[in-house]
Amino acid sequence: MNNTYSTWAVGWAAFAGIMLMVAGSFHAMSGLVTIFDDAFFVVGREYIFEFDVTAWGWTHLIWGILVVLAGIGIFSGNVLARTVGVIAAVLSMIVNFAWLPYYPVWSILMIGLGVAVIWALTVHGRYIAEARI
Repeated sequence: MNNTYSTWAVGWAAFAGIMLMVAGSFHAMSGLVTIFDDAFFVVGREYIFEFDVTAWGWTHLIWGILVVLAGIGIFSGNVLARTVGVIAAVLSMIVNFAWLPYYPVWSILMIGLGVAVIWALTVHGRYIAEARI
């Protein structure tokens, strides 16, 4: 076993993969709720980004599935999987910024989670392949 990495580094990389899967699941669940009941989310104030809520539901469902797949790919240690994970986290943050008027607490939580995932993948992402967990 090569000890060029720490268990903390591997843990952060695993954290990123798991959080991508969790975040993707949250997106998918949010999308399903919106698709089945488009009156569930209430818009408070006028906002520059105004979209059809049902369309947002489909966007969240499809995006959630893609983010879950990116999270699974992190455990292969592949550079492409990490790159897709970072891109997925960035796009997730952008999507949740636009979703702010519909569900602000959720969106802020997802934006913070995206920051943590990007940090873990860019700083410690390569170590998960060396650890072979």
